[in-house]
Amino acid sequence: MEKNRVIIVGGGIGGLAAALGLAKSSISSIVLEKSKKLGEIGAGIQLGPNAFHGFDYLGVGDQARKMSVYIDNLTLMDAINGEVISNISLGESFRKKFKNPYAVVHRGDLHGVLLQACKSSKFIKLQTNSMVIDYEQDENNVSAILHNHENIKGSALIGAEGLWSNIRQRLVGDGRPNVSGHTTYRSVIPTNDMPEDLRWNSATLWAGPKCHIVHYPLSDWKSFNLVVTYHNDAKEPIAGKSVTKDVVSKGFEHINPVPRQIIERGKNWKSWVLCDREPVLDWVDGKVALLGDAAHPMLQYLAQGACMAIEDAVCLSDEMSKGFDKVETALLNYQNRRRVRTARVQLQSREAGKHIYHPDGAHALLRNKILKSKSQVDWYNSIEWLYGSTGLDN
Repeated sequence: MEKNRVIIVGGGIGGLAAALGLAKSSISSIVLEKSKKLGEIGAGIQLGPNAFHGFDYLGVGDQARKMSVYIDNLTLMDAINGEVISNISLGESFRKKFKNPYAVVHRGDLHGVLLQACKSSKFIKLQTNSMVIDYEQDENNVSAILHNHENIKGSALIGAEGLWSNIRQRLVGDGRPNVSGHTTYRSVIPTNDMPEDLRWNSATLWAGPKCHIVHYPLSDWKSFNLVVTYHNDAKEPIAGKSVTKDVVSKGFEHINPVPRQIIERGKNWKSWVLCDREPVLDWVDGKVALLGDAAHPMLQYLAQGACMAIEDAVCLSDEMSKGFDKVETALLNYQNRRRVRTARVQLQSREAGKHIYHPDGAHALLRNKILKSKSQVDWYNSIEWLYGSTGLDN
């Protein structure tokens, strides 16, 4: 019956992962996506071992591994003098420590894996052209109210429609997101267009004063993902706006010519002004809960946005499987298990931007001295809190 299904608002990575997690326990769901078709924009994303723990739980681990590129290192470079600051090895010792690999993927490829799994499940219905503008609930069920005034009923509703979530505005009511003032430019280019001296099997970060450049291979080394970020004090949020190479190059005149090649080689640049929100105590209202960026949007500096959404989906489905007849209790338990961890990632993502990605002068020298002194064991111990989670932690 319709009332015994979960309504999931948003057909991105988090929403589809939530549907798969619920299906694992034979719980039906309907995924409502506002766009005309289900798909993902964007470019490459990084996936820590915690994401692969989640993929295994959701039943898509093998598929996710097949389309991933397994890089050798996380490499931190000084964008001014061109020297290596630090390397985190992602080889056998890393995998033994964290029980899973670190990889990079194209966002669209990952979304495709989740989408195909959802299409194959008898417990999941996918519906496009369905913008949810509000919800209402009573003691028996909850209804999603669509832009065309259609009401869709269920036992619970999960808002997973990202940074600008309508469900969040009804539930939390915190208005517009925080604008970080950092503008990110993204491009994906064929590997043959990548400078030969930068074709590294690494997720490489060139850190400079108020700016940084990231590059890594994608899609079985057929292409390279390029990310260029400048702390230009942008005031208004922008998402996916096309820009010229001249716009991208502003703010990078002072960096080493080796990483500056990235800007010259990039094509079809698109810009995003990075935003996040403050951590909140409550993202549950009765039979309604938030998930992923709708619950805890974060800056890109720990590369954990998609990973946190996957963990949310695992935790949500675990709680719902324990007592679907007590939805409100299950949602509160989900929130309580996820609240502190996601708040930590949100806040530490901000701090990573300040102290690792963009420091200048003496601040940058301090960063270099501290990070150069770290052994591999030091690094593994310092990131265990981040990559060691399965989404099922209390």
